[in-house]
Amino acid sequence: MKIKHLYHNFSLSLPNAFYNYMLYSLLNLFFPKVCYACMNLLQDHEDSICIDCRHHLPVTNFHFNNNDSLAKVLYGRAKIELGTALFRFEKKGNVQRLIHNLKYKGHENIGCVLGKWLGGELKTIAAYQNIDMVIPVPLHEKKLRKRGFNQVSLFGQEIAKCLNALYTQNNLVKITKANSQTQKKRFSRWHANDELFALKNASALDGKHVLLVDDIVTTGATLEACIAILNESKNITVSVATMAIA
Repeated sequence: MKIKHLYHNFSLSLPNAFYNYMLYSLLNLFFPKVCYACMNLLQDHEDSICIDCRHHLPVTNFHFNNNDSLAKVLYGRAKIELGTALFRFEKKGNVQRLIHNLKYKGHENIGCVLGKWLGGELKTIAAYQNIDMVIPVPLHEKKLRKRGFNQVSLFGQEIAKCLNALYTQNNLVKITKANSQTQKKRFSRWHANDELFALKNASALDGKHVLLVDDIVTTGATLEACIAILNESKNITVSVATMAIA
């Protein structure tokens, strides 16, 4: 933000476009824009992800192919109407690097770019045009204060815009701060998600088709817990969209 303000303030006083260009080039020399997937320099027309990576990232196309892989992850535990993920997650791959830069390096615009990408595809599919609300998997308030943002907020907001749906992050809340689950085994992670979430103003979701969004689905335990709570609303339909599936 400081760099943007610096550029703006200087550009107001510069006499012509040439000096604006020179200042921009100077700032880009010291603060280069890089692709957060491959870490190569971006061209002026590229945003967060270079064109080459956009063509080679492992997209799933679940929503185009009526693939039920995400539903299978939740099979017997939670019922969903529709389910999709933008990418397949690969360890040490570019998708992992993207999400790491989003969650831990504070590059929030990645969520915006991915939301526009997936939302732009979903709006072409009739089944997703029935979505009424988009709700992100919430962070506990302590983690939210520490990180400063929910990594799926902009992702969800952009999808909601594309689908002409309401985006809300006030109904589903996390009520228990769990310890980091990164190194826990699958069985431990399943039980660690018991009763982590609560629903506020459940009646606001009555009869609605809700799209629950998250970053990565692995065991599906977090999504299962959220869906169980969302089902406290009457006649609710739940679908799921994530940035990646492992």
